[in-house]
Parts: sequence; C-alpha cells; structure tokens
Amino acid sequence: MMSDPSPSPAAVTLSVVVPAYNEQEVLPEFHTRTTAALALLGLPYEILYVNDGSMDRTMETMRSLQKQDRHVRVLGLSRNFGKEIALTAGLDHSRGEAVVVIDADLQDPPELIGEMVAKWRGGYDIVYARRIKRRGETLLKRLTAHIFYRVIQSVSRVEIPRDTGDFRLISRRVVVALTTLREQHRFMKGLFAWVGFPQTAVMYERDSRAAGQTKWNYWKLWNLALEGITSFTIAPLKVATYIGLVSALGAFVYAGVIVYKTIAYGDPVRGYPSLIVTVLFLGGVQLLFIGVIGEYLGRIFNESKRRPLYFVSEVLGADEAPPPQVEDDRR
Repeated sequence: MMSDPSPSPAAVTLSVVVPAYNEQEVLPEFHTRTTAALALLGLPYEILYVNDGSMDRTMETMRSLQKQDRHVRVLGLSRNFGKEIALTAGLDHSRGEAVVVIDADLQDPPELIGEMVAKWRGGYDIVYARRIKRRGETLLKRLTAHIFYRVIQSVSRVEIPRDTGDFRLISRRVVVALTTLREQHRFMKGLFAWVGFPQTAVMYERDSRAAGQTKWNYWKLWNLALEGITSFTIAPLKVATYIGLVSALGAFVYAGVIVYKTIAYGDPVRGYPSLIVTVLFLGGVQLLFIGVIGEYLGRIFNESKRRPLYFVSEVLGADEAPPPQVEDDRR
C-alpha cells in the first residue's frame, strides 16, 4: 500500500540521513521503526538513504522502500567511498530544516529522534546522542573506544564530545556550514564539533546490532582513530620534537659522563650490547616519527589533488526538486 505523497521540498522540516553499506538484512526493520517514530512527531519529513556502493542487495531494498513510501529518497554513490563521505553526501542532498544522522543497524534507536527534535525546538543547533551503555560489544572494543575519546579530547583544540558517535540532529545552518568543508580526510565527529553553534546531549543505551555483520573491524577502527587524531591535532609532530630533544639531551649528558670517567679513572669504553640496543632504539624512534610525518604529508598530497569527494550514480525520489549542488570554493 502506498503512503501519502512526500512533502514538497519547501515543506520538509526533518530529514533523516541514513548511510548504508551492505545492510540488506536490517533495512526493512529499520524503516518500520523509523517511520513509526517520525509519524508520532507530526512533522513533514523525508528519509534519505545513501547507498555507499554496497555489494549485496542493499540498493534493491532501498528501491523497494522508495516505491512503497514517497517520503523516501535514495542516493546511490558510484562506488564505496566510506561512511564519512557517504554521510557527507547525505548532508549535501538533505532538504530539511533539521537533519538527523543515524546508522541503519538499529544500534542507535530511532525512537530517540523525538527527544532530539524537542531539544532543537528549544534552541540548540546540534543535539548529539551520548552512549551510557554499549550492548553487544566486546570488552576490548569498549575499552579502546573509551581511551580514544579521551585521548583525542586531550590533544585536540576542539572539544569533541566523549562516548558520542554520528547519531545526532543538526540544524540547517550547521548543515550549510558543513557543506563548505570539503577536505578529503574526513572525521565527521570532529567536524560536527569544529563548526561550533549551541550543542547539547541526550543520553541513551546503545543496543546490539539488529541484523547483519558489523563493517568496523579493529583495523578499520584503528585507521579511523588515526584519521581523527591527524585531522584535528598536530600533537604527534610535537611529541616527535620533544622526544628528539630529550634524546639529544640525554645523549649529550651521557657522552659527558663517559669522557669524565675516562679522564678521571681511566675507565675503558665498554658496553657493546648496550650500544647496539641504544642504536636500535633510536633508529626505531626515528622510523616511527618519519611515519608520523609521512601521515601528514600524505594528507597534504591528497588534498592538493582537489578531487571531488564522491560521484552519484543514481537518485530516486528527487523528482519534486533536484538535489542541490555543493560548490567547491577552493578554486
């Protein structure tokens, strides 16, 4: 049965952006719960699904949902660009006065959107969901997430909320601000914080994944952590400088001790094993921080190419209004 026609572009109050990669198992249940939650609000809304180059039947499922529900719009990217860029594409093409970002795996409850909307109506531009409990995750994953949020908050000049993912509501002026940030290496949690504007939190308990498999293994989480740290702080470069200074000072002092012992006591030079250990240690430290410098240089290289963030291969449900085009003002 067909639902009511979707609202006109000018009438959309709330957009729900859902980036998805290989989520065919969970999308129908997600759509059912989300539409039920949105119906209670009584607001003109749209649900914008972004297919990030899925290899399963995710796109077919999205097409089916769009045919059944005219509130649904579908944006198909030309390949898998990664969640951060898929999320950016969704924000670029959203039309609502407020935009909710949520994953399709139902770990973040759509029923919380009503509370977010109430906070937005109260004057906040960003309403982020902070986790007070994380079900279905291993102790190691919870521990590393706990450490990561505290490390990045301590080294970054921008206060990034702790224990907070991408699940949040943002106002239209925040969306406009974000669409001007076209950097290639994107850490959206940091960008949400960087733009500023009044923010507040809502607390919730994160559920286990409803269906399907997580796309975030430890290697991808490690790379995301590196992306966040190198995108929002040059602290690793400062650490390299400080360690170099301390090592040089220590070597200078130790050289003085050796010279003094040789002159005063005739102590012969010994310690070949300790010398090798020292050389290997310093060589390892040098290689480590050459790698750190390489990370920053690689990001400069990628930014210098000025490639578009993504390409769209298919748009459904956009006949009422063509998707907006975001200009790149770096030219």
